[in-house]
Amino acid sequence: MKKRLLFVAAIFTATATFAQDGLTSKKGEAYLPEAGDWALGFDANPFINYAGNLFNGNTGNGIGAGATWFAPNAAIYGKMFKDEKTAYRAMLRLGFGSTTVGTIVDLYANPSDLDTKEYTNETSTSYNQIILGGGIEKRRGNTRIQGIYGGQLFIGFGGGSTENTYGLALSDSSVLANMSDPNFPTTRITKVENGSTFMLGIQGFIGVEWFFAPKVSLGAEYAWGLSMSSTGEGKTTTETWGIAPGASTTSLITKTSTTGKSSTFGLDNSVSGGRISINFHF
Repeated sequence: MKKRLLFVAAIFTATATFAQDGLTSKKGEAYLPEAGDWALGFDANPFINYAGNLFNGNTGNGIGAGATWFAPNAAIYGKMFKDEKTAYRAMLRLGFGSTTVGTIVDLYANPSDLDTKEYTNETSTSYNQIILGGGIEKRRGNTRIQGIYGGQLFIGFGGGSTENTYGLALSDSSVLANMSDPNFPTTRITKVENGSTFMLGIQGFIGVEWFFAPKVSLGAEYAWGLSMSSTGEGKTTTETWGIAPGASTTSLITKTSTTGKSSTFGLDNSVSGGRISINFHF
C-alpha cells in the first residue's frame, strides 16, 4: 500500500512540475507542437495593422509590407512535424483571375458640329500564377518561446494578357471623321500577351515563435537568399486604318509584334519590415 501511495505521489509531482513549466494549460493541453502535428500559417501583418488603426483612428499604421518574395503571404502555407524539433514546410499558390472594365467615350459624329456618338470600350485583363515551395524547419528552446531556423526552395510560373474591345470599328464613319484630329489615335492596341515567367528562389530563414495558447502561436521571421526570374517574349497586336503596302485602298491593317525578353536576379533579405505570422497546429 505504501509503495502505491509513493508511486501516485511521484506521478502527481511530475505532472505538477510539467504544468509549472508552462508547457501545458490548466486543462492539460500541450502548448507546443508534437510529432505528427500539422500546422497552417497566415500572414498576420494585415490583422496587426487593422488593430492599430482601430485603436487610434488612423488608417496609415503599418509594421512593414510583410513577405514579398514570391508573395508567399498570398499562398497556402503549412507544416508537418516529423518530431517536436523538426518540421517540413510546404507552400502553394494557384492564382487565376480576370477583370473587365468598361469606359464610355463620346465621339463627334462630325467634327463640324456638336453631334456626338456614345460608345463603350472594354479592357479585359487576365493573369495566372502557380507557386510551389518546400523546405525544412528546425527549432530550439524548451519553453513556449521557440527559436526556428532552416531553409526552403520556391519555384513558380506566371503569365497574363490584356485585351481591348472597342465599341466602334476604325472603319465607322464617326471614327473616320475624327482621324484628321492630330490627337485622335489612328492606331490602337487590341491585345497584349505577356511572356511566360519562370521564378526560382532559395533562402535560409531564422525567427521565433511564441505559443500564447495551446497549439496557437505568433511568429516573427527574417529570411535571406537568392531569387531569380525569367520572362519570355510577349506579343502586342495593333490595328490601323490605312493603306497596306502594295494596296491602293484603305483597309483595316492588323499587326503583331514581339516584345523583348527580361530577367531579374537578387541576393537579399526576402521581406520588407519583417514577416509576422499566426500559426494554428492540430
